[in-house]
Amino acid sequence: MMAMSPRWSQARRIGRTIWEGLKSLQVIVLVFVLVRALVVEAFRIPSGSMEGTLLIGDFLLVNKLLYGAELPVVKRQLPPIRDPRHGDVVVFRWPEDPRKHFVKRLVGLPGDTLEMRAGVLWRNGTPQRERYARQNTSAGDGPAMEFLWQRAVLLPSADPAHYHPSRDDWGPIVVTPRHYFMLGDNRDNSLDSRYWGFVPDSLVRGAPLLVYFSLRPDSTTRGHAPMAWTSRVRWDRLGAWVE
Repeated sequence: MMAMSPRWSQARRIGRTIWEGLKSLQVIVLVFVLVRALVVEAFRIPSGSMEGTLLIGDFLLVNKLLYGAELPVVKRQLPPIRDPRHGDVVVFRWPEDPRKHFVKRLVGLPGDTLEMRAGVLWRNGTPQRERYARQNTSAGDGPAMEFLWQRAVLLPSADPAHYHPSRDDWGPIVVTPRHYFMLGDNRDNSLDSRYWGFVPDSLVRGAPLLVYFSLRPDSTTRGHAPMAWTSRVRWDRLGAWVE
């Protein structure tokens, strides 16, 4: 039997090393995909609808296990750790275009009766003290066609023909089964359930855990210095818990 040349032996060792490295990389990629699909995922805040709680340019880690993550490929839902609650900040797919993700605060569960009077949210006949809500009392308000979907879910005692809802005055409406009502904390600058309706529970993705990075979008920094971007970082936001 002929002995292998040193050069051939070295090539085999290099090939074996590369193969072992590729197998390790496959494991790392698989773990990353599973973690992203089932445990946490990163999202960026593109609008000011949750201002006061979340800012434009905040990057969030979202807990997908809390409400039951969806298994990839088989599209089966894992059991939730707990059900959504009043006051939860929730990431969900927008009902009008499920390719887009929204983040809002859950204010209405199935069966809840909701209404708003002069900007104050009432739930099941009780006014809510929402420390997180922001409103501009000088902002104009008036009836709009976008709110007329609410006529179909008014309390039976309400007259749809004489119902003229606005941003700050609407209801009482009843949240339908397996749906949620979402509002932005920045009430005067939020496209939310008031405009496009309830969110099916099947579109809920998870709950934000913390802000892992935050970058001001409207920097006044001039020039192209290599470290100029650091002046845009909101260092005090890093690691902030979302409540």
